[in-house]
Amino acid sequence: MKTYKNLYAKLCSCENLELAFRKARKRKAKKLYVIEFERNLENELKNLKHELGTESYKPRPLHKFVVRDPKTRTIHSSAFRDRVVYHALVNILEPIFEKIFIHHSYASRIDKGTHNAVKTFDKFKRKVSKNGQLINKAYDANSIQGYVLKADIKHYFETVDHEILLKIIKRKIRDDKVIWLIQQILGNFETEVKGKGMPLGNLTSQFFANVYLNELDYFVKHELKAKYYLRYVDDFVILHQNKGILEEFKEKITEYLKNLKLELHFDKSKIIALREGITFLGYRIFYHYKLLRKSNLRKFKENFKEELYLYEKKSITREEFDSSIQGWFGYAMWANTYKLRKNLTKVTNEIMNGKLSENKIIEQGQEKLEVFEAYH
Repeated sequence: MKTYKNLYAKLCSCENLELAFRKARKRKAKKLYVIEFERNLENELKNLKHELGTESYKPRPLHKFVVRDPKTRTIHSSAFRDRVVYHALVNILEPIFEKIFIHHSYASRIDKGTHNAVKTFDKFKRKVSKNGQLINKAYDANSIQGYVLKADIKHYFETVDHEILLKIIKRKIRDDKVIWLIQQILGNFETEVKGKGMPLGNLTSQFFANVYLNELDYFVKHELKAKYYLRYVDDFVILHQNKGILEEFKEKITEYLKNLKLELHFDKSKIIALREGITFLGYRIFYHYKLLRKSNLRKFKENFKEELYLYEKKSITREEFDSSIQGWFGYAMWANTYKLRKNLTKVTNEIMNGKLSENKIIEQGQEKLEVFEAYH
């Protein structure tokens, strides 16, 4: 296995730190903390370079907050200067580890993402079902053959073991200073169990999550020889024509995960017939169509009502209101939501063109929104 040494000087270079800043600033240029950092950019980067070079760098305490989107999650946000360092580190490590990641790992990777993962799932279900071959006594066109093991790791980010993670990284990285920096980042997250866990919301956590579970990927692909396997962070699926083989896979994966000090989530790790439809990455997937998850649709309705209210009060501009709708369209268009999007477009156009008076926007908009349920 090829290893890499003498990486730290490149990591601390002015060129890499400047690139890291530009990446950290992306889509956040109007944030006050970014503006303040950029106002004194030369000195800020000079200070980071000095702290990294002298190994005196210490990440600042994380800011914790809770989001409900739709499930409740605790996010830990880093100071902007620390985000620059995270990008600088990942700039160096990502090209090295990207070479050994399996093709069907879809989270936090260039040209991957949820939509490509769903398209791959569609491809796999056609292969396993032999292009939609039906079961005996099929009750509709979606009653296809085949099964899927759908699973996720229990409390994944909370239970990643630092010692195991570092051992995995050290197989490729033989630079003690890079390892020191990784330890500083991992140690900045306080958990109930010392030496475990990574904060949700950090770039490094997303990257290390793939490094850690690449071990599982190799086990499933090379030891179990599972042909139709894909993973998105800690959610993964394996498709097969034979339910019994998937049951064997599940038992062997459960045993293997003990090596990583992880375990499958009992309630969320099941073998499901493809004909029943699979909930995966925000969609309810059947052979001939997809639906949005009801929880995601409910969350959107809540957000839409809030946007309507802000627009009525002139707290957001027309462009901002329209942008929020178009962003959701990008997600919804991958499901069978033509009528849903058509109705939403009609409501939005009425608002934009002033056909709804200000005092009627909320009332009528919410009434029109209720018809969304009819299509799901």
